[in-house]
Amino acid sequence: MLDANIKNQLQNYLTRLVQPVELIASLDDSAKSREMFELLQEIAALSPLVTLKSDGQDVRRPSFRVGRPEAPGRIVFAGIPLGHEFTSLVLALLQTGGHPAKVDAALLEQIGELTGPLNFEVFISLSCHNCPDVVQALNLMALNNPSVTSVMIDGALFQDEVEARQIMGVPAVYLNGQPFGNGRMGLEEILAKVDNDASAERARARLQDAEPFEVLVVGGGPAGSAAAIYAARKGIRTGVVAERFGGQVLDTLAIENFISVSRTEGPKLGVALEQHVKDYDVDVINLQRAKKLVPAQDGRLAEVHLESGAVLKSRAVILATGARWREMNVPGEAEYKNRGVAFCPHCDGPLFKGKRVAVIGGGNSGVEAAIDLAGIVSHVTLLEFADTLRADAVLQAKLASLPNVTIIKSAQTREVLGDGQKVTGLVYRDRTTDRDRTIELEGIFVQIGLLPNTDWLKDTLTLSARGEIEVDARGQTSAPGIFAAGDATTVPFKQIVIAMGEGAKASLGAFDYLIRHP
Repeated sequence: MLDANIKNQLQNYLTRLVQPVELIASLDDSAKSREMFELLQEIAALSPLVTLKSDGQDVRRPSFRVGRPEAPGRIVFAGIPLGHEFTSLVLALLQTGGHPAKVDAALLEQIGELTGPLNFEVFISLSCHNCPDVVQALNLMALNNPSVTSVMIDGALFQDEVEARQIMGVPAVYLNGQPFGNGRMGLEEILAKVDNDASAERARARLQDAEPFEVLVVGGGPAGSAAAIYAARKGIRTGVVAERFGGQVLDTLAIENFISVSRTEGPKLGVALEQHVKDYDVDVINLQRAKKLVPAQDGRLAEVHLESGAVLKSRAVILATGARWREMNVPGEAEYKNRGVAFCPHCDGPLFKGKRVAVIGGGNSGVEAAIDLAGIVSHVTLLEFADTLRADAVLQAKLASLPNVTIIKSAQTREVLGDGQKVTGLVYRDRTTDRDRTIELEGIFVQIGLLPNTDWLKDTLTLSARGEIEVDARGQTSAPGIFAAGDATTVPFKQIVIAMGEGAKASLGAFDYLIRHP
């Protein structure tokens, strides 16, 4: 089942085990059970410290537990963890076998202090690039606290549960049978949500005593990371405050235009960005959202007010808050988000296998989404507002060749329809006839561009008509000492490599400002 190269790599990893690991499979007579058992046999054959039993009693079949012989495994894989989840399996084996996790000691201590029971279930798709972060975080929690369990469930394999719970987006996390969260979440974010009061109090206490910075970066994406690194290399006190370190990069699948790196994936690049920043003496303040900016004036430092109530001060501020997916802003969209309205075809596409879906948007992202989905769903309807598609010609040609795709141009989406639980269709206006038409379907993937995360700055800085922060050639905004970079600004062409360059430039501009304004 595993090719020779993967087996060799896995065998090398398993040499790091220092204590026995026991795999207990719960199987039936299905083909998937036979496939799972074959995989587990291959793994067990790679190390004398790994043993396999097939007498598991879990209700979900096929599934298997990862644990130690002296204690029942609290990590469960309901499904075959290949694709993006193979790394989750490898880490579960290594960490169960005593190989230390690369996690701050404070987080491990926080995990150990949790009181349970905390029984997590996370529904995933094997093509979801955001799901492994959630699975791995929950597995680590289960491994380090006896009152925590973690179950990964492949939604494509357990469709009945997906239907029963009306799951339309992954990762979908349940805690003790109740909805806990949707979308990518890191360990810190999950702990903050589980241990809400204690985590908030820790954050407030820490930030209450924070010394003023010389450069404070708001945002932890490519632009913010580059800005922080360039500032720290100047030897000045630098801080980064971010709602989610890595930013929108974490929601990006394949990255093939990042110069010098032929191909990578967003989550992998996000981890690399954070690690590079932490290589320097930078105070990283994660999971904190900025709500107000007070520029420096009358000899006072600039202030960034956070939603937690804390206030950070700095001589110069670099805003790198990035952008988010643009929404349709039509009736029903908000009500059915994650219940049929989705924004990530790679993550959520497998949940719509054999169903009818629509893609909104005829640019590159929309056409690429339609092409990907056509291989999974029964039918794709692509709707474009203009009278022509904007995607590259090669993508349009590929789309036109697919038999289960309908392209509708001059279409203005008017309403998302649903039955109270899930999407059942949409209404669009034919702009050539000015008549409304209805399409029956089960999913809608919105791919209509980005909006800058600048709502909180409207009364503070000069913004463009699109809400972007206006900057000059040095990244300087309309307020002295306040700089900006990346997708939140008026700089054209929203690309990772451009955002990094703009972050570096804004940081150099901020340093020049500090020199000239002692």
